[in-house]
Amino acid sequence: MATADQFKALVRSHGDGDDSHFYSVAMQVAAKAAQQGHSRFAQELRDLVDNAKIASQQSGRQLRPIPVTQPKGDLAGLLGVSYPNQRFGDLVVEPSIRASLDQVLTEQRQQDRLREHGFEPIRSLLFIGPPGTGKTLSASVLAGELHLPLFLIRLESLITKFMGETSAKLRMIFDAAEETRGVYFFDEVDALAGDRSTQNDVGEIRRVLNSFLQFLEQHRSSSILVAATNHPQLLDRAIFRRFGMVVEYDLPTPELARKVMRNRLASVNTQGLNWKRVDEAAIGLSHAELTLACEQAAKQTILTNSPRVTTDLLVTSLAERRRSGIL
Repeated sequence: MATADQFKALVRSHGDGDDSHFYSVAMQVAAKAAQQGHSRFAQELRDLVDNAKIASQQSGRQLRPIPVTQPKGDLAGLLGVSYPNQRFGDLVVEPSIRASLDQVLTEQRQQDRLREHGFEPIRSLLFIGPPGTGKTLSASVLAGELHLPLFLIRLESLITKFMGETSAKLRMIFDAAEETRGVYFFDEVDALAGDRSTQNDVGEIRRVLNSFLQFLEQHRSSSILVAATNHPQLLDRAIFRRFGMVVEYDLPTPELARKVMRNRLASVNTQGLNWKRVDEAAIGLSHAELTLACEQAAKQTILTNSPRVTTDLLVTSLAERRRSGIL
């Protein structure tokens, strides 16, 4: 039958108005009952959940998103919260990355069906790749698509020089993930999960990494944990197998680079652009750098009352972004 944790999850999700999670926990209870031989009760509970979903759809009532809650007390210094409105269409990445993120969204949206067969949805992801290639935006898209708050872990507040404090703060964050469903984003996670074999490592850092690995291993909440790094070679090898999915990002191909630029310049006139010159100037720039260059060119076009974005202006903006990246 239902465990104490499941009873608490049912009450909590009901209080939050999170019908999706409420139904999910109820289906977990049904699956456990079936395993224990209470097949009739399990089937009745499944039927109740199915009928409740149908009634909700027929009444036109939408599942309510979890409201953004501001972290309080000690958590306020550890977590920043936002409620992203980014959607899948805002993401310009390789098809393989889109397929991976789409799989996560599908599993999250249909987690009841997975649990009926004894499977759990992906709930932890590791993003690796150069800066500006879409890792942070991907975390925002996951939150936006699932109507969840995005919690950014402030590593500068998390990591301290005092023995035991960092691990205790990590525990607070994972407890928060249990309490409030959301997407929890650990950016630059190599600061937490550096290679334990490094000779200049100290005992406290090793203890922090061990705590982080343990918390990841025990993570069973309905929240999604996302970690990102620009330097995967610095990570301890044990960290990779703690995540349900590892997604690798790279600089955009020429085709993707042009799509990024076309999307950002969609509100201004680009007629007559020499895209061959633009494509050549864009080689080696990240998604973020391309976006910034396009914004610079578009704003200059608007403020000078020019009729269109010129090739020279856009190429110059791209060159300036390249120089900025070198400095």
